[in-house]
Amino acid sequence: MPSVTLAGDPVPTDGSLPASVLPGAEERALGIYVHVPYCLVRCGYCDFNTYTAEELRGTKRADFAGQAAEELRFGARALRRAELPERPVSTVFFGGGTPTLLPAADLVMMLDTIREEWGLVPGAEVTTEANPDSVDAAYLRELAAGGFTRISFGMQSAVPSVLATLDRTHSPERVPLVTRWAREAGLEFSLDLIFGTPGETREDWERSLDVALACEPDHLSAYALIVEDGTKLAARIRRGEIEAPSDDLHADMYELADAKLAAAGYDWYEISNWSRGTQHRSRHNLSYWTGEDWWAAGPGAHSHVGGVRWWNVKHPAPYAERVNQGISPAHAREVLDEETRRVERILLGVRLADGLPLSELDAAGRTEVAGLIADGLAEGAPALRGRLVLTLRGRLLADAVVHRLLGT
Repeated sequence: MPSVTLAGDPVPTDGSLPASVLPGAEERALGIYVHVPYCLVRCGYCDFNTYTAEELRGTKRADFAGQAAEELRFGARALRRAELPERPVSTVFFGGGTPTLLPAADLVMMLDTIREEWGLVPGAEVTTEANPDSVDAAYLRELAAGGFTRISFGMQSAVPSVLATLDRTHSPERVPLVTRWAREAGLEFSLDLIFGTPGETREDWERSLDVALACEPDHLSAYALIVEDGTKLAARIRRGEIEAPSDDLHADMYELADAKLAAAGYDWYEISNWSRGTQHRSRHNLSYWTGEDWWAAGPGAHSHVGGVRWWNVKHPAPYAERVNQGISPAHAREVLDEETRRVERILLGVRLADGLPLSELDAAGRTEVAGLIADGLAEGAPALRGRLVLTLRGRLLADAVVHRLLGT
């Protein structure tokens, strides 16, 4: 949940949505995201909308669950007023920040609110993010008993020096413990890794992959470190304290990850995500990449329904004030035109192993497909079936592929 505040159109205080959200709603899945914006410390690379205890003014972390639950009730009423069809929720995701800084009972209470106000489909995917040092076995059992099905651990690395550069607070030894506890509680789990940290070697990265695979996760994400302006890490690089990550090393690390994960039985389904079979893909994240509907609660959270996108005020204090007044906590919104939606479908669709339908491309874009295949960036056989699927080289150069398809 990036911390940048975007400009946009005003949002009605009652959260009303335009009639343009109605066409096709029956075919779109509905998900819920809850942004819990609290962390023990601010990691040096993080640009998300998060707050430590020292940064909170005019609000208390203990009040958050009740405020988010109130927004969730508000959202259910807003969608009913828009005369959208009744759709129980397919996926729920608690992200942050560190949602598991809240008591497990708070997370379960918010999930209960979703169940009561929105409904959950049978077999709904319910995930929370967690730091390895923010949960214990009892906490995980309480989540599972309350209806959670999945947990995503922010492992990042198994190398102490890399964790220190990233300002992570857990030790590598904690990861095998928490993943075992998750499995014993009956939860699926994912491990999130970051590669390309300043000072990280190829051998460091291979060690992290080996430790992660030894935990036998159902799902694994591997993200290249992006140095965001305004972060502590960016300042350290600017001062010359550490070297900026190398693009060539990033590519080498990605290729290593893909090879090791494939050998261990994991399939890539999105450029940065692998799973053990399709049943362990993150259905919630897929809803973002395929343009489904989701209501996002919490400070700075971004929602999308039928081509209308809006984002909440960032700081917990004005967020709490608006929710307590019974009005929309949204800061602004935009109504996407059809061309913008098509461009976004291309931007996201090329990242998926299922591929981008060639029907999304205009005439100029379709003429680029043969060249992409010839350049080793796209697979030939799927193109004959009407879908653009990237090769490994294409995944490394996905942004360049998109520019060619859009003629930009």
